[in-house]
Amino acid sequence: MIWNWTQPDWPQFTYDAASLAPLENQFLLSSGEVIGAVRHFKDEDRDLLRIELLSDEAVKTSEIEGEMLDRQSVQSSLRRQLGLASEDRPVKPQERGIAEMMIDVYQSWHTPLDHPTLYRWHAMLMTENRHLETIGGYRTHADAMQIVSGRHDKPAIHYEAPPSLRIPTEMESYIDWFNTSAPDAGLPLPPLTRAGLGHLYFESIHPFEDGNGRIGRALAEKSLAQSLGRPSLIALAHTIESARKTYYDQLERNQRTLDVTEWLAYFAGTVIKAQKTTLERVAFYIAKAHFYDRFRGRLNDRQEQAVARMFREGPQGFKGGLSAENYIAIARASRATTTRDLADLVAKGALIRTGERRHTRYALNLD
Repeated sequence: MIWNWTQPDWPQFTYDAASLAPLENQFLLSSGEVIGAVRHFKDEDRDLLRIELLSDEAVKTSEIEGEMLDRQSVQSSLRRQLGLASEDRPVKPQERGIAEMMIDVYQSWHTPLDHPTLYRWHAMLMTENRHLETIGGYRTHADAMQIVSGRHDKPAIHYEAPPSLRIPTEMESYIDWFNTSAPDAGLPLPPLTRAGLGHLYFESIHPFEDGNGRIGRALAEKSLAQSLGRPSLIALAHTIESARKTYYDQLERNQRTLDVTEWLAYFAGTVIKAQKTTLERVAFYIAKAHFYDRFRGRLNDRQEQAVARMFREGPQGFKGGLSAENYIAIARASRATTTRDLADLVAKGALIRTGERRHTRYALNLD
């Protein structure tokens, strides 16, 4: 099988820059919208927004790899990392590790990339992992590094990365490319082109035993932040996870060629979609703040608990809307109490009711 790194011109990727120019322009315009939207927040609210967006990305970048994390635990760990008040709740090593890495990426976006940074991120992600030979360093095992699926006795090989002996040299070249392609360096590249190339390039080297996907997406965030001159805070992992199969299909196809125009167009479209998702989420958090301003002190403990649970579902809310059964489970209330509580929430304008009888559903009134 011919992989990109086996070809004579590796790692000289080629692409049609002219076809990507409109996407680059759209990205810069949308970036202004995102930055402007975040400026509407007060400092305290901006901290809360940052926690919300970072925790979303932490959970989703892990979900892409099939690892399910507790969002509230991740948020608690993020708060501690940022020196903010947090709940005293148990946090698993995986949740603490991804939170530490997200904060490190967020705070060190402007610094050049180097080996210690990548080692540090890997050590954070693999905290207390007992199954890897090397943690906080590049892989050294002699076995082939393959991406496979299917039956154990008849696996489908989607990709095979360079052997471990080549990794130090490959990563030296990668870091040099990353730093010299930065906006203020010798060979600057447009934002989406640089982020897309950087992600594919890194995933093709696959330098670690595990965690390459999460670190590769962190590198894309760092690249975009350097192009914008500030942390991007866009929902990149959230957007990739929503169409995970397409993401992996694109990676697989474009790891067999050095002409990566298709990959860059896909990645650029994904980033732009992520910006739109971020704007929607920012609007949602603004509406959330206004909601609590309107109803502060007007809801009982059960109603507060149910409303908080509804907000945790995000902009889409409960699938199909909140039912009475949902409320009973969340508030641990009787059916009669639930009926009174929901009717009161509708009368106060906190919830909107639709449907009748067993089809009755409720949604937050965020107008």
